[in-house]
Amino acid sequence: MIFPEEVVPVSPMGRYFNSSVLSIYIIGVLEFEVPFDTCLAIPLLNQLFLPINPRFSSIMVEDKSGEKQWKKVGVNLKDHIKIPLFPKIKSQLESYDNYFADYISRIALEQLPQSRPLWEIHIINYPTSKGESSIIFKLHHALGDGYSLMGALFSCLQRADDPSLPLTFPSLKNSSKSSNKSLFHRFSWITSTAYHTLVDLGWSILKSSVIQDDETPIRSGVEGTINDVITGIIFYGTRLYMQGANYESRAATSTALVLLNTRNTESYQSVDDMLNAKAKGPWGNRISFLHVPIPKLIGARVLDPLEFVWETHNMIKRKKQSLAVPLTGMLLDMESRLKGYEAVAKQLHGTVWKSSTVITNLIGPSEQMSLANHPVKGFYFTLAGEPGDFNDELHRRVKSYSED
Repeated sequence: MIFPEEVVPVSPMGRYFNSSVLSIYIIGVLEFEVPFDTCLAIPLLNQLFLPINPRFSSIMVEDKSGEKQWKKVGVNLKDHIKIPLFPKIKSQLESYDNYFADYISRIALEQLPQSRPLWEIHIINYPTSKGESSIIFKLHHALGDGYSLMGALFSCLQRADDPSLPLTFPSLKNSSKSSNKSLFHRFSWITSTAYHTLVDLGWSILKSSVIQDDETPIRSGVEGTINDVITGIIFYGTRLYMQGANYESRAATSTALVLLNTRNTESYQSVDDMLNAKAKGPWGNRISFLHVPIPKLIGARVLDPLEFVWETHNMIKRKKQSLAVPLTGMLLDMESRLKGYEAVAKQLHGTVWKSSTVITNLIGPSEQMSLANHPVKGFYFTLAGEPGDFNDELHRRVKSYSED
């Protein structure tokens, strides 16, 4: 059933993430302390998940002028719930870790049909070393960014110690208060900001279009475990791994693409607040990116990890004195108007491919969570998607975890 009167334009970022060039998904995994009662799946989705946002009950369609719209449709929840069957393990000393890793690797590479809402859940009622059961949420990035989708997920969860109390989240606000600065300091700050903005914006444009990182063990496709990649998120760990696999790569040009939330918020907003047009943290894809060079493992940094960490700290601190992030968003918007959404999606794909690693993070609640009295033991998320090069790289990293 289609509701023709309920049509909403797709945001530019939503179009980039669901194009012929890019199709990106956010995958979240909840690990439970107890087996999950599958009979609760449909009631929970009906009562908690679907009411959060009309996009969870909508498909992406194209109007006569070629503009993409969200159109509300009827949802058959059975099409969105997957409960796999794994082979029986031979002994109690074994676990289902390998089966779970293979399964999540496979579904990460699969595309969701565009004929129904772009999400699904997978209930894994097999014990692993991480928990007695797991639920995998696969959500298309066009529905919203990590802030929106994880905020929606957290709104479905309760505190394990007292479900009547709301989950609380650490504040992102800096506790230190800035002192009054002299006219000279303000002028110096403005000059520094302008300079770093020009440098960072120019570097970002070059990295997105012309320059790519050197071939290293984290770009060339050399076999490695997912633990290597996770360690690689930390710059020093990245260089140590690269040096161990190829000594020359300790000084190779490598860049981390840092994804940033552009909302002016201190923590998660409630779902009602996010759907408010005047909200500080509105729903949608409010993200941008910044190229951060990974310091080379040379000189004093080889023997002193703190020296390496300090160099990274200074580099990121300088990046904060730049307006490259908002200007990058403006340039992407300008390019979409001149060349179209597909051209921007192609550039974003190239931006990811020309970098060595992608870094993103989200804050989590301070208390243990539960879902319908199922205590949550662990939670993590990752990105997956198409096409070609991006997918191959992701596939090798995820698949290697099952072989670790």
